[in-house]
Amino acid sequence: MAATTCRLAAAPLGLAPLPRRPTTVAFAVAATGVKYVGIRASRSVVIRAADGTGGETEVPEIVKAAQDAWAKVEDKYAVTAIGVAALVGLWTAIGAIKAIDRLPLLPGVLELVGIGYTGWFTYRNLIFQPDREALVSKIKSTYNEITGSSS
Repeated sequence: MAATTCRLAAAPLGLAPLPRRPTTVAFAVAATGVKYVGIRASRSVVIRAADGTGGETEVPEIVKAAQDAWAKVEDKYAVTAIGVAALVGLWTAIGAIKAIDRLPLLPGVLELVGIGYTGWFTYRNLIFQPDREALVSKIKSTYNEITGSSS
């Protein structure tokens, strides 16, 4: 059934269908009669051991950085708990946004509020040079407070 589904799904995409493989059914005879053991598909699979010459792949730099950062963490349990809590919070927020989006009038009102706030923020902080400089200095000072750096 699954192979037929794959064949039918591959046809509209212009992909070649999967080749059919013969299957054999094995039975074992017990004292009480015939017992079903399972379906065994015949496959041509070759497994070879790596000899250590060229079988290694280069690990991306971001993976190395993540491994180094994880190795430096002292309280792995707390970091894992915070990560799980963040995922649960994200899942909850997405659910709340989807629920609000299904309400008839509220998404349109929230969109208007967002457009209004964007216009106000742009007028207040981005149009004039002194306001832009004040915004950039505020962002830099907040960043330095969070990271604890002085640059």
